[in-house]
Formats: sequence, structure tokens, C-alpha cells
Amino acid sequence: MDESELLALRRRIDAIDEEILKLLAERGRCARRVGELKQGAIYRPEREAQVLRRIASLNPGPLPESAVRTIFREIMSACLALEQPLKVAYLGPAGTFSEAAARKHFGSAPQFVPLASIDEVFRETEAGNIDYGVVPIENSVEGMVGVTHDLLLLHPLQICGEVMLRIHQHLMSLAPSLAAVKRVYSHAQSLAQCHEWLARHLPDVPYVPVASNAEAARLAAQDPDAAAIAGEAAAERYGLTVLAANIEDDPNNTTRFLVIAKHDAAGPSGRDKTSLVCSTPNKPGAMHRLLEPLAQYGVSMTKLQSRPAKSGLWEYVFYIDLEGHRLDDPVRQALAALEERATFLKLLGSYPAAAW
Repeated sequence: MDESELLALRRRIDAIDEEILKLLAERGRCARRVGELKQGAIYRPEREAQVLRRIASLNPGPLPESAVRTIFREIMSACLALEQPLKVAYLGPAGTFSEAAARKHFGSAPQFVPLASIDEVFRETEAGNIDYGVVPIENSVEGMVGVTHDLLLLHPLQICGEVMLRIHQHLMSLAPSLAAVKRVYSHAQSLAQCHEWLARHLPDVPYVPVASNAEAARLAAQDPDAAAIAGEAAAERYGLTVLAANIEDDPNNTTRFLVIAKHDAAGPSGRDKTSLVCSTPNKPGAMHRLLEPLAQYGVSMTKLQSRPAKSGLWEYVFYIDLEGHRLDDPVRQALAALEERATFLKLLGSYPAAAW
């Protein structure tokens, strides 16, 4: 080992760290001044998406893009807290995938508030007690989250962001081995996502559905004969040992979350989505006529999901995701034509597509 070279490199790293700290302080002062000049909401989801995409595109290495995004996400989070401290609600308790999604989107600086239900996240955000809520909308394996779709229809809140979270399910316990596990706690969706693994490794053990994976971990921490299926954060929070990691049947298992607020993204970010819910008369050709403007104006539809309406038997509403922002000319024209043809239409918001 060349001690002189090692010492020189350490000194160089120390000097770089000091320069980074000076630049962070300067960025913080600029962010604080921006907060003083702005009127209304400080958090601008379209601006944050643009910054993260730009930084990722400029990354020269050797740090991977994911690491660069995470670092700058935390820098932006800390600077935003200088402008406007945020309260962000999610489906609790602490340690859920919803919390992980909230932290991925907002960084570590906000005050994160776990709530008992998705309905409560909507109600507290609408009441103004919370600035932003993070709620699951669909899973790549189990499909849509019905309650979130229903609440988007019922509440006046808008979508201002989305988060894609890879779901890694782990079996955790106080028990010393799989052979010692006598029951498994987990959310029903997670049990379904790990069905094949459980059938192979714990075929005779009863499964106990609970309200959330974090609640499953909490129960397992009080029961030495039990195990829980949950994320890594829950194992750390409740002091459990991971007996088996990544037990989800689909290695690409991903959950999409929405960020809800009293506003959407005010302007385009360059890569956006627009969500809406609508209905049409139940007669031949009605659905074709409803969606025809999308093709006419060249707007791509990325999602079409039907959901029973609350107004009557065998009546449905349709949830649609489009590529583009509501202010983009093709989307604006398509929405105007679609509104003329729909018996009901509610714009749920335009927002940056998940950046990572």
C-alpha cells in the first residue's frame, strides 16, 4: 500500500467535501429566497421532475443514476424544507410500502404522518391538516386498488405526482428458522403476491390477513411463533430477522402510488400524465365515440379501467390515464371533445410521470 498516495487522496476528499458543503449552503440560501419570492404553493412537482431528469442526464459516473437521483432528491427535500415545511400523510402504520413511496417521492425532510386508512389520508388532506397524501392506486400483480379509485371520484382533491415502487417482500420473524414458524401475518395482497413461495415452503402454516404489512410485522414482534411478510423497513423498525428475502412470486412486482393534494402540476414538465374519470351512456358504439377524440388528436391512452358507479345497478365509470399535460395542445383539444361526448367527466389532474 502506498501510504503517501492514500494520504493525498484522503486530503483531496476532505477538500471536496468542504467545497460540497459550501455549495449546499449556497443552494439553501437560493432556495430560501425563492420561497420568499413565491406566492401560493412552494412545492412545484413539475420543476422537481425537471431537475431530477436533468441531473440524471448529466451524470458522468462512476456513481449509478439511481444513486445520483437519491442524493439530489435529498438535497432538494432539505432545501424545500427551508422554503415550506411539509406534512405528508400515508397509509400507516410506520414501515409500510406507502411510507417507502412517500419518502422516495419527497425525500426525508417532510413530517410524515401515518394514518389508519386511505379514506383518512383523503379526508385529512382535503381538510388542510395535511399538505400531501400518498396512496396506492394499482399493483402490477394484483391490479387496481378499488378504494383509491372510489375516493378520487368522491373527493375534490387532485393528483400532482406518481411514484413507482418495486415491491420486495420478505419473511421476517423472531423465530430462529422457517421450521419454527406456526403462523404468517400479512396484508391480503402480499399473501397473494407470495402465494407460490408460501405453498412451497410453508404449505401447512395458516395465513392471517391484517390491515397492513407494518401491522403484520408489529404482531410478529409480539409473537415468537409467528412470521410476517413485509418490507425491509418493517423488519428494521420492529426488530425482526429476515428468514427469507425477496419471496414475491413476480420479480417485477411494482406498485404505483399517487400523490394527492388541493392542486395538480400547474405546468408541463416535459413528460407528464393526465388522469380523468368519466361515464357514457350504455348503448352500442358509446365507448368508441367517447374515445375517438384521443385518436383524432394523437393522444396516447395508457390506462382504461372500469369501476362500478355508485349511482345504480350495472352502471360504470371509466378511469383513463393519458400521456401529456392538460395544457399541451393535443391533450387540451382531446379533453374538450371528450367532455362534449361524456355524460360525466371529472379531471383528476395532470402531473409528471414517475421519473425513477
